[in-house]
Amino acid sequence: MEGTLLYNGTIITCNAENEVIESGAIGFEDERIVYIGKSPEDFSAYEKTIDLKGSYVLPGMVNTHGHSPMSLLRGYADDLHLQTWLEEKIWPLEAKYTPEHAKWGAYLSILEMIRTGTTTFVDMYDNMDEVAKAVEAAGIRGVLCRGVIGFGSEEIRQSKLNEAAQFAINWNNGANGRITTMLSPHSPYTCSPEYISQIIEKSVELNVPLHTHMSETKFEVDKNIEEFGETPVAHLEKLGFFDRPSLVAHAVHVNEADLEILASKDVKVSHNIISNLKLGSGISPVSKMIEKGITVSLGTDSVASNNNLDLFEELKAVATIHKGIAQDATAVSAAQALRMATIDGASAVWLENKIGSLEMGKDADLIVVDSNQSFYYPRHNPVSHLVYSGSGRDVRDVYVKGKQLMENRQFLTLDEEKILFEANRMSKMLTV
Repeated sequence: MEGTLLYNGTIITCNAENEVIESGAIGFEDERIVYIGKSPEDFSAYEKTIDLKGSYVLPGMVNTHGHSPMSLLRGYADDLHLQTWLEEKIWPLEAKYTPEHAKWGAYLSILEMIRTGTTTFVDMYDNMDEVAKAVEAAGIRGVLCRGVIGFGSEEIRQSKLNEAAQFAINWNNGANGRITTMLSPHSPYTCSPEYISQIIEKSVELNVPLHTHMSETKFEVDKNIEEFGETPVAHLEKLGFFDRPSLVAHAVHVNEADLEILASKDVKVSHNIISNLKLGSGISPVSKMIEKGITVSLGTDSVASNNNLDLFEELKAVATIHKGIAQDATAVSAAQALRMATIDGASAVWLENKIGSLEMGKDADLIVVDSNQSFYYPRHNPVSHLVYSGSGRDVRDVYVKGKQLMENRQFLTLDEEKILFEANRMSKMLTV
């Protein structure tokens, strides 16, 4: 066998039983996991063997909402209300973006995601060919869509829709199967009902899922009720949006009737807790969603509103803040939080049969976390330590489809120095 065996580690599977294997090993060959269990006595079947020395191995994390080129705007406009932030600060700068800006912004985000243990990410933006090329070169996995804002003339809207559809066609199952695609109206408040209906029809034609921002702020919900007489959730349901496989970002301001719709239509939710907190938008009722069987995953949103892409921070936030809101220490356990970042994240992008848990036959998307540090001791509960004590900066090694992307914190597929230089150069061009 020409495969690789990682042994003498703690394997956190995130499988249905949340199994944790002490003194465990995981073997993979030809992109897939071929062994998982206790460390074998005989290593001769594997070409490469690596002693983990007690480190943790877990599935690569899945970031289910973001805008990777916006990394060039990190720290540019903080501490503002969402509409002010978007309309007065972010959109004017984004209007200056060129494909070159999107390229180096995407590379900067991918660098950060690999560094902190994310192996799959959802991205909604424009100039998406540049993002897809960066995904292909980096070896990471991307679920990508050309975000469409319905402003401007009919000609502009149709041009955007055609571009989004062509991108979805060109890149679906691209990069050796690491790229899948969706269609994405930006939101109900930036796209007319007629335009959203056209995008839904195109989704049916191309057989790809839908992704949108939804019910992020009270302002947005109140505006939707004023214009259409119903909440964004009811509005999208009436349009047939949820008759397609769909992933919504935020879902902060949703009522009981909204939650019933989301549950009945199996709508996936990307919970962006830190971005929503920083923008003062509110906190999604995740505990109620979980009770109703809604698939809740974790997203960072862009670094312009977060301001990083470290899903470990989202883990701790989701497992603590919801306890405080409910005044219930059992709300969103550490295990539930970790599942949101792994197997539930995979389910949110319809990849649960390939990734999200460490199981025989699944793709070898996994990360190694250096747990030989003081804040991982004593060795009581690995899942608790990851969620409450860990950091993305503890990630040491990263693999996607069995290919190593980072080894001992050194990138193997990306030129970090060049990316940092170019990202800084392109950012300066935006803000002068």
